[in-house]
Amino acid sequence: MGQWTDEVNKTGARTSVPFPKMLTMDQVQEILNLGKPMVYALLRSGELRGAQFGPRGIWRVREDDLAAYIDAAYEKTAERIASGQVPEGETSADD
Repeated sequence: MGQWTDEVNKTGARTSVPFPKMLTMDQVQEILNLGKPMVYALLRSGELRGAQFGPRGIWRVREDDLAAYIDAAYEKTAERIASGQVPEGETSADD
């Protein structure tokens, strides 16, 4: 299977763009250092964007969608810190 696809740009000309890299749930778990139930909860809630493929509904997450989720988590955390919702020195049990 090729890794390039045709896309029509604004002028109507076809251009080739690479297919996005799709990550397995194991890869997403490893990158986020989360358990499988938490990753599936993020997918079901829509907080982490993913798609199901095939008759068994196997989940895959694009690399750029995972990067967007991580960026959004950093922004949300910074907002919580700035608003005083995260007290100085607070750590979780997972640290």
